[in-house]
Amino acid sequence: GLVILGKQAIDDDCNQTGQMLAALAGLPQGTFASKVEVAGDKVNVTREVDGGLETVALSLPAVVTTDLRLNEPRYVTLPN
Repeated sequence: GLVILGKQAIDDDCNQTGQMLAALAGLPQGTFASKVEVAGDKVNVTREVDGGLETVALSLPAVVTTDLRLNEPRYVTLPN
């Protein structure tokens, strides 16, 4: 019910796969998500905009593209 994609490609920095998938499949989309909360048959997507934060509510199924702030990276611990 929820398709999560990265923000952009690493080879040419294009930002189109999530938007194209949503358009071709006829699904709602949330882009550059820094927070995603699923509540029943809805998903709340929070993203950073020029004036602060914006939250949009989408019905499932939906397509969401992520931002770097969506999760905290885990780093490998090396043996001493």
